[in-house]
Amino acid sequence: MFNFLHTFNPQPILLQIGFIKIHWYGFLIALGALLGFFVVLYLAKQYNIAKDDIYNLTFYLIIFGLIGDRLYYVVYAWNYYAQNWLDIFKIWQGGLAIHGAMIAGLLVIYFYCRHHKLNPWLTADIMVVALALAMAIGRWGNYFNQELFGLPTNLAWGIPIKPENRPAQFLNITYFHPTFLYESLSNFFIFIILFIWHKIRLSKIKIPGQIQNAGIIAVFYFILYSLSRFGNEFLRIDYSPYIFGLRWAQFFSLVIICGSFIMLLIWALRKIKLKTAG
Repeated sequence: MFNFLHTFNPQPILLQIGFIKIHWYGFLIALGALLGFFVVLYLAKQYNIAKDDIYNLTFYLIIFGLIGDRLYYVVYAWNYYAQNWLDIFKIWQGGLAIHGAMIAGLLVIYFYCRHHKLNPWLTADIMVVALALAMAIGRWGNYFNQELFGLPTNLAWGIPIKPENRPAQFLNITYFHPTFLYESLSNFFIFIILFIWHKIRLSKIKIPGQIQNAGIIAVFYFILYSLSRFGNEFLRIDYSPYIFGLRWAQFFSLVIICGSFIMLLIWALRKIKLKTAG
């Protein structure tokens, strides 16, 4: 695999039939979403959640998730899009920000579950497993687009980047860190951890519908992903605004981590209070 990464020159087009082009980027995102959907269907069945609710919710998550993905990135890279309005609609060229999808997804889950009388915390627990898997697969789209790579490297798995895709200061350097791969692998490991966590929880349920600590899996997903993203950002060299000396994604990851630990602390204090009262 290392030799493949070190010598292969990826192309963005998977298939072209006449004027119809299928991009690796879109194909891999769709593949990741599809496999994630099957995982959601499986887990929802174990939790006795109706199939129709999963179909409907997934539809809204895909639509609004893509919108949130793109809008977040457009705002993030507004200096470019302010001068290139038509490029806003060219999502096959890349430019989807996962934090935008997370925000949109949480809003969709909250309002859908509120309207259909579902447990939003349990629903979030299930959906983040699919998100981790979808990202593990979808990140390879960045590889074929030759984007979101990292600093120059001499490591055996360094990937070659075409001169037109390299930053000006690195025009004479060929090999760069495959940060897409680092994030793909971290997301896959997160997926495995969360899926096993669900299996353990399901094995301990004695009364259907009674879920202990609903929401905790989702919270830990945000912590694990944010830790991974924070570290990976040290290697990335793509455009990013800076806040307090940190890349934007690092700063936002810290906000998510702090917010998640605050939620865990609040839940823990509530449990202690209930036990004391009991």
